[in-house]
Amino acid sequence: MANLLSKYVFPGCRVDLQEIVHSETDETDDRDEIKTGTRGYQSKVIDIISEDRIEITMPMEKSKVVPLPVDGEYDLYFFTESGLYQCYARIVDRYKDNNVFVLAMDLISNLRKYQRREYYRLSCALEMNSRPLQKEEVRMAEAGRKEVRIQDLPLKGCVIVDISGGGLRFIADYAYEADSLIMCKYRLVNGKEDKEYSLVGKVLSVKEVENRPGTFEHRVQYLNMDMEEREEIIKYIFDEERRTLRNQKRSW
Repeated sequence: MANLLSKYVFPGCRVDLQEIVHSETDETDDRDEIKTGTRGYQSKVIDIISEDRIEITMPMEKSKVVPLPVDGEYDLYFFTESGLYQCYARIVDRYKDNNVFVLAMDLISNLRKYQRREYYRLSCALEMNSRPLQKEEVRMAEAGRKEVRIQDLPLKGCVIVDISGGGLRFIADYAYEADSLIMCKYRLVNGKEDKEYSLVGKVLSVKEVENRPGTFEHRVQYLNMDMEEREEIIKYIFDEERRTLRNQKRSW
């Protein structure tokens, strides 16, 4: 195993886990193809035991510990000050230590720099306004136009709960139709620059939030996005992650 883990990853780093699903590539071939499943979790690095073993916190969902199974394999993504790093790992033990629920994981692949930054989400609470696109705007968007706004129309408020260079997730007291196109308007502060973004998004899914009747979660993918704006959003995400990491370092 390449001597990279302790060089880039430290206690307090955020780590995202994506479940690995093995499927045979061919009925006559015993080799497995590694695929990531739909279940994803967030955790934090507790300790680097060796170059191929780490301890992380058990993930939480709705304030409850998720006891991931021993021998389960996961695709790990580490958020570090020098960028994103990825590897595959297997859970070899789980236990409680000083009231912290711990997963011990062995790396089963080398750690590598990961480049697809636009897909990494930042948990947040950002105000956003939105509205459905009008018919003419929809035609313009479907034709590949980046700027489609033909008039200023009333917008409704909502809250972004995570954001990436590829899309966002927001909650609102109203629901759009899945596959509809909407205008997303919000502000980000990048360094000293405070910029407003008006972006077209496609609603991928809508569901009512559990235990919150009348509140709906929307997953949105940007459509016809300008590359410069995408890079600005990615920079914002990484700046926020680095700020969090620096604060975590001081507390360890």
